[in-house]
Amino acid sequence: SSDLGMIQKRYQMVIHEINRKIFLLLCLAYASISSLQAQSAIPPFKKGERVVFTGNSITHGGHYHSFIWLYYMTRFPDKPITIMNAGIGGESAWDIKDRLDDDVFGRRPTYVTLTFGMNDTGYDIYMKDNANELSGQQIAKSLDSFREIEKRLLAKNKITKVLIGGSPYDETSKFNNFILHQKNNAILKIIDAQRTSAKKNGWGFVDFNQPMCEISLREQRKDSTFTFCRIDRIHPDNDGQMVMAYLFLKAQGLAGHKVSDFSIDAQHSNVVTHQNCKISRLKKKEGELAFDYLANALPYPLDSIPRHGWGNKRSQRDAMQLIPFMEEFNQEYFQVINLEKGRYRLTIDGQFIDDISSERLADGINLADYPTTPQYQQAMTIMYLNEERFEIEKRFREYLWTEYSFLKKEGLLFADNQKAIDKLQEYLPKDFFLRASYDWYVKAMHPEIRKVWSDYMNSIVETIYRINKPVIHQVKLTRMK
Repeated sequence: SSDLGMIQKRYQMVIHEINRKIFLLLCLAYASISSLQAQSAIPPFKKGERVVFTGNSITHGGHYHSFIWLYYMTRFPDKPITIMNAGIGGESAWDIKDRLDDDVFGRRPTYVTLTFGMNDTGYDIYMKDNANELSGQQIAKSLDSFREIEKRLLAKNKITKVLIGGSPYDETSKFNNFILHQKNNAILKIIDAQRTSAKKNGWGFVDFNQPMCEISLREQRKDSTFTFCRIDRIHPDNDGQMVMAYLFLKAQGLAGHKVSDFSIDAQHSNVVTHQNCKISRLKKKEGELAFDYLANALPYPLDSIPRHGWGNKRSQRDAMQLIPFMEEFNQEYFQVINLEKGRYRLTIDGQFIDDISSERLADGINLADYPTTPQYQQAMTIMYLNEERFEIEKRFREYLWTEYSFLKKEGLLFADNQKAIDKLQEYLPKDFFLRASYDWYVKAMHPEIRKVWSDYMNSIVETIYRINKPVIHQVKLTRMK
């Protein structure tokens, strides 16, 4: 009987373990499904589209919209679009509502995105005893303003609208002890209202919050101090900004659109398959295979240099460890089957790329993994030009931040005169952020300066769309002795 009891006990333990694993699998499945359900299909940008990204400081100083434009610059070189930053640091829905006409609709957009919620939900209130009550009041105020924004957007029936659920306030990382508990839950309530509005009005919706939380929790199981927002739990660094760009592009249905994809049968000297590219002048001789390659797109360049982060200084490339961007968005696939066994030197336009085994070539390689290819170097030029454009645009955002954050409440919006300067100088000793932006205002208050900057930006974009066209490259595989 004791043996029977032991067997029953072990049986119950096994059943309990099986049930536990099933529960965990169901939780993981639910999380994956809920992430997918959080996104509504949003239309990709059409040729000639004028897109305005509207938001707070995460848009104002962030790169996600610039990373998105870089994708379109390199993937669709013959379909020029314009993407414009309409973020203002520190703003909530009630502030955005008051600048819609000038800063958003005044730019003649055909496509508008809107994100808000980080500032709307408050900060110091979460350290008070009645935090829940105060948080509810903040949310109610934000959604009252959003309903007015909603009416204004509905009146613009020729504009495509997309609501973006904002990136999370990180409450789970242990990089320091300062946490505003329950703040992200308040943000989620605003996101729920956005999702409902988008469904009701037939607008697009994409959620940054939940997928980024899931990535953070996954990474924090390996490193409890992992965060996208190293300095303040609020502002994603460039790895987080790249994740946001990835989520937006994925919601646009662009995953799986390859740079190019081609396969060559070396034994029979023929092209087996080719997608989004042209292979010509294929020649085979003893120990060598050569051909001309013309893609319809460029690989997406990933800047390994951290830029403009909020303290953490992580790079766009760091995001590749967190999301399957290379697999889903940056495949320049090259395969050669039936090669004589051995190692082969790959050169493009005479430039050494790699020494690769015939087995690996038969499996296929991703040329976009090689920053040394001529086509990647061409894309890098586009990337640096786009970065220069971003820098100039950011000057305009600093100028407008000063206008809307300080001069508007003083009745001096766009006065751009000595009275405005005098008023700003009253604020300077007590406002660090104004001290950081003041010099840009002093320059940008002059319309001639703004025109020069605007002309320069336009010149950069024109240059990008002139030089972003793929060219024919000579590819050669030479058997190594």
